[in-house]
Amino acid sequence: MALLVCTWVVVPAQEDQRREIPGAATVSGAPAEEGATANQPLPVPGEPGRDPVPVLDEEYFLPDLSIEEMPEIPPGGEPRPAPVPSPAQAEPVPVVPAPDETGYVVAPSLQLLGAEVFSGQRAELKWTAGQSFGGRTLDVPVLVAHGLKVGPVLCLTAAVHGDELNGVEIVRRVIGDLEPKDLSGTVIGVPIVNLLGFLRGSRYLPDRRDLNRYFPGNPRGSAASRIAYLFFEQIIRHCNYLVDFHTGSLDRTNLPQLRADLSDPGVFEFTQHFGATAVLHHDGATGTLRRVASEAGIPAVTFELGEPRTLQIEHVDFGVLAVDTLIDKLGMMKRSRLWAEKQPVFYASRWVRSDQGGILITNVKLGAKVGEGDVLGTVTNPLSTEVMQVRSPFNGRVLGMALNQFVLPGFAAFHIGIATREPDELMKAEMESGTRAPSAPDRPDTEDAPELEEGAGERSEYD
Repeated sequence: MALLVCTWVVVPAQEDQRREIPGAATVSGAPAEEGATANQPLPVPGEPGRDPVPVLDEEYFLPDLSIEEMPEIPPGGEPRPAPVPSPAQAEPVPVVPAPDETGYVVAPSLQLLGAEVFSGQRAELKWTAGQSFGGRTLDVPVLVAHGLKVGPVLCLTAAVHGDELNGVEIVRRVIGDLEPKDLSGTVIGVPIVNLLGFLRGSRYLPDRRDLNRYFPGNPRGSAASRIAYLFFEQIIRHCNYLVDFHTGSLDRTNLPQLRADLSDPGVFEFTQHFGATAVLHHDGATGTLRRVASEAGIPAVTFELGEPRTLQIEHVDFGVLAVDTLIDKLGMMKRSRLWAEKQPVFYASRWVRSDQGGILITNVKLGAKVGEGDVLGTVTNPLSTEVMQVRSPFNGRVLGMALNQFVLPGFAAFHIGIATREPDELMKAEMESGTRAPSAPDRPDTEDAPELEEGAGERSEYD
């Protein structure tokens, strides 16, 4: 067996002797040896003939990393990678979804309200609409059905006026009946937008403001402006189409109908996807959700059905049928829905008012076709037998009317739509009859102040 012997040679260190490497700092301020150059190594004193110490070039040395930049080494593991550039510094890499085996493009995940919803799934998110009087956050449910395939984003909103209930059930049913794995695109539903009004059974917010007159809102404005701003920026901006559900206001009821600005080509095309649902041309009051959405390039309509403070199943069924037809027409999901009638379109409408105070009793039903001179209802003096008949001054169809109640002179009792697809013909006919022909339908009242006492006017009938 061979024995290997290692011998260590110890060289005594000499005090104050230094070896300097080019580019390195001098230790303790000691100068370099005289005669040494930048590229010539210094010999070890006292050892003549020994090979000189090799010199390391500058590029050999490690960069001057701070402690924060040095990668940590986990115990028993490999060194961690160095920090990567921040998203602001790095160039974004676009992700292009690839078609699946059926040829459809699989949808990427949806980012909404700080959450991620994966394709082919549904989720219930929370939208924070501000705070209550007690300082608690107002968390409003947001229902999402995110399809497996790419497609448009359809938004359904209801209860912007807190006492209008039919739309709440329509949104719930539509979202609940969707199968995300069969859906192309996304449906976002907000059943109760005005949670503060809904909890009080009121059309308005607690400060008596109408939320549907304050869009797109202001983050530093009134409570209504702040809620409107948060809703529009955090949810509506994500939509490609918008359907905002409403009912009649202040003890009135409406035939199921779309309110839309038919002068907008995108909105006009959108209204043709709701089956036989009636359409009334109206550009929308300033500050309404649908008007602001349309101005932002999002085709939007108001869908009116029925009366406030009650749930009317016949109107809910109609609304669900119409939205199912819309989803089919947009190519989002196959929905076989048949309509027996053609879609009526009204470019103008008029309110018929009572000229006497008393008890209003209606004689017609919603949707009824009426001719000039037909009796729409009666107003009876409760203290006498005097009865006044309310007659229609023109031909048309009953789009809305007041419920039976006590009324004052001038009360807007019946809303008559004038059926024609040619606004010019309508204007000509009205000029001959001596009546005015505005481009938008008459409002029940002319006041437009947003701060109304609850139940203090009829001008809010439109949206």
